[in-house]
Amino acid sequence: MLISIVVPVFNEQDNVDIFTAEVIKSMQSSDYDFEILFVDDGSSDATPLILDRISQADSRVKAFILARNFGHQVALSCGLDHAFGDAVITMDGDLQHPPEMIPLLLQKWEEGFEVVQTVRKSTEGVSWFKTVTSNLFYKLINAMSNVQIIAGGSDFRLLDQKVVQSFRQFKERARFIRGMISDIGYKQVQIEFVAPPRFAGTSKFSIRKMLNFALDGITAYSKMPLRFALYLGVLFGVFSLLVMLQVVYIKIFTEEAVPGWATTVVSILLLGGVQLIGMGIIGEYVGRIFEEVKQRPLYLVRAELKKDKKTDKSHTS
Repeated sequence: MLISIVVPVFNEQDNVDIFTAEVIKSMQSSDYDFEILFVDDGSSDATPLILDRISQADSRVKAFILARNFGHQVALSCGLDHAFGDAVITMDGDLQHPPEMIPLLLQKWEEGFEVVQTVRKSTEGVSWFKTVTSNLFYKLINAMSNVQIIAGGSDFRLLDQKVVQSFRQFKERARFIRGMISDIGYKQVQIEFVAPPRFAGTSKFSIRKMLNFALDGITAYSKMPLRFALYLGVLFGVFSLLVMLQVVYIKIFTEEAVPGWATTVVSILLLGGVQLIGMGIIGEYVGRIFEEVKQRPLYLVRAELKKDKKTDKSHTS
């Protein structure tokens, strides 16, 4: 039986060699054949050159070099599209997903579980800001969505090949794979782990990418923001009606009516702000519809690196 290990990488020249050695070491303790499928997400350092060297030295290692940076979730999808092992393990190449846990994932698979999901309890050396915002994100999306996503769930998981085939039927461009796997069903189990610090280099997951990732997750699995805009509009509509009735009452039944420029300005700014919030939320959903209907390729593979030099290295997916 074959185990495919999918590894998206981006500017990981200092990690690739040691990561490959650690994965091979972990897999040698099992009786399975295996392959390591690297997906280079448009690296600007020496990562593609190192992958070429490793793939020429070991036929179990292959690499797909994307035409540009498409993002971690798309790179992961590319690897899953090309992984045909009986089980597929996805993990990052910075050694924060410990390769020594691979035998445990395989053990759970042998017990009959079709999705073995690792759950990050904590990360050594991670900032309090990232911990707090991560916890807040999971609480928010689970409160807004019918699909429950495990807090701390990572992209380090094992999928049975039948699950991978089901995953390939998901065609959306704004990918939130943690939600997709939770939504896909099958027999799932969770394993907790403490993530060690990166072996080398720095995280490529900036605050901007974190916000985009959170927006993709929320808009992919919840219509609650749209309903929130509706509820907010109704609330302030009722409030405005009450204010209008008060103004009419003062004008007709009292002599206290004075030019209320302050009230007018505050009301206009408040209602204008609410309208802009609603338009912004709608715009997020419309923008995602726009990206979907263009039907452009999810990714483009510039080169495929493997031991057989006779294989054509120039094609697209």
